[in-house]
Amino acid sequence: MVENPSAPADVHTTRQAYNEIAAVYTEFVKGHLDTAPFDRAMLSVFAERVRAGGSGSVADIGCGEGRITAHLNALGVPAFGIDLAPELLAIARQQYPELSFDEGSMEQLALGDGSLAGLVVWYSMIHLPPERVPDVLNELYRVLAWEGHALLAFQATDVPDTVEAFDHKVTRAYRWSPERLAGLLRDAGFTVHAQLVREPEPDERFQQAYLLASKLR
Repeated sequence: MVENPSAPADVHTTRQAYNEIAAVYTEFVKGHLDTAPFDRAMLSVFAERVRAGGSGSVADIGCGEGRITAHLNALGVPAFGIDLAPELLAIARQQYPELSFDEGSMEQLALGDGSLAGLVVWYSMIHLPPERVPDVLNELYRVLAWEGHALLAFQATDVPDTVEAFDHKVTRAYRWSPERLAGLLRDAGFTVHAQLVREPEPDERFQQAYLLASKLR
């Protein structure tokens, strides 16, 4: 995929930042799911709902080096990955050659209307400026099939109805009030089924949040 010269500057910044640390990032997250029971639990609930709905592909949007994509496949969900950073995608393809990984942006997905049984946005929307999030949620809604499921994970703030920028180690990022992001999901047409907020682990600075939603209207 040729980089879009008309894309916002922050998209180029995020792509370049992750390209530069691809190997370090891959080593940093290796084995993380083994010690993250809440992550595994939410992914398991999501996978169970997708399987209950029958066949259909699931997109791991912002897949990075592919660990979540691979975990979903291990849970019996036919998942593929999409990411901005070609260096991370190269690692994903090397680590999981049996899976499919494509370069792309969540702001303009090269996917047909209603083509996905599910989608996961796992800490990958955090670098998106808040004013562009509603359009991305509309795009996610577009590509999700009727009765399809969506799972979002992100750093949270406990200040109601706020979005706060923070100094992410890779590039500028934002943490959300779960209620505010859930409201935007509903505005896009989603039905929100679950909202989980957990306290930070010793190596984390902030609360972590998960939203599980589906396309029912």
